[in-house]
Amino acid sequence: MILGTVCEFNPFHNGHRYLLEKSRAGAGEDAVFVCAMSGDYVQRGEAAAWPKALRAEAACRGGADLVVELPLPWSLSSAEGFARGAVALLAALGVERLCFGSESGDAAAISGLAAAIADPAFIEAVKARLKRERALSFAAARQKEAEARFGETGALLAEPNDILAVEYAKAIRLGGYAMEPFAVKRVGSGHDRPGDSASALRERYEKGESLAGFVPGEAASLFQSAPRRDARLFEAALLSRLRLLDEAAFCALPDAADGLGQRLFRAVREEGSLDAICAAAQTRRYPLARVRRACLAACLGLRAGMADGVPSCARVLAANEKGRALLRKRAAGPIPLLTKPAAVRALGEEAQAVFALTAAAHDLYVLGYPDEVLRRPGQDWREPPYMANES
Repeated sequence: MILGTVCEFNPFHNGHRYLLEKSRAGAGEDAVFVCAMSGDYVQRGEAAAWPKALRAEAACRGGADLVVELPLPWSLSSAEGFARGAVALLAALGVERLCFGSESGDAAAISGLAAAIADPAFIEAVKARLKRERALSFAAARQKEAEARFGETGALLAEPNDILAVEYAKAIRLGGYAMEPFAVKRVGSGHDRPGDSASALRERYEKGESLAGFVPGEAASLFQSAPRRDARLFEAALLSRLRLLDEAAFCALPDAADGLGQRLFRAVREEGSLDAICAAAQTRRYPLARVRRACLAACLGLRAGMADGVPSCARVLAANEKGRALLRKRAAGPIPLLTKPAAVRALGEEAQAVFALTAAAHDLYVLGYPDEVLRRPGQDWREPPYMANES
């Protein structure tokens, strides 16, 4: 059986290993576990605390068989676009069971709600609610409409991991993929909450505290010894990009309709930090994560429509023997998978453009390192994937 998950692994921690172990139960010894992982930038609208190559290696050491990068336009998309791109990528690799952490742990309820909110009549009802309650964001309007129609099941849209799970199930349904949703109930701290959540572990790392006991032993040394990035250096690089853009560029960003582009343009010209820019642009209608994604999209050259379809290619970041065997088997799949960056030049213009955009985004990411050698450009075109157990 081929299992798959959508992830960021920022960092890969014990909860992720638990997900892999619970998902493998009953799948057989030959089961292969595939991860579609965000690259240097994550869906909440931030740069990852650790580079994608290191996070992919940690996952491979911790139980994953194959890690492929979700290209930039989808990793910085809304929950719907993020899920659509990642699920399509996993489907191209033959994934039969899509595994995810969930507050509810109820795959049947998640799938049922996904079918309900994909109904055109429900979508029109949400649009009508947005017209009546203009201060609501789309996500808030959808949640209120779902709770009004479906009661307790609709309340699944109140929890962050359940929201993504519903989007995964919806992407499976709309894409017509032969893939079974498989929910693993989350244990420990919730998303973005104190304790052992990924955000709490990032805070520990930033304070110089040990991650031992919170991440698998195979990964702990990787994360702990990684070169540290300087947030001030990276912020300066982002601000310099933002200040060079005109209003039309902000209005052409993904998910920047309804006035967000103009608000962001004004905030960039009035505020002196990224946090201040986001706070100035944020409203109830424009949640903070959406504003953060728009800021990064502006810096990285993303435009509306880039994530409308599915990825035209994807980069392999890490694999073991099982993962390499799957790559050989799926070599002629619908989404080309690259183990050598230069191979993208044999693909079409769209694939080349997406890869070049993702590589350029890495060039910006490395400007957060104080070390001049680590800041050198072009690394995405030179770095090979991590290959475990390779003779």
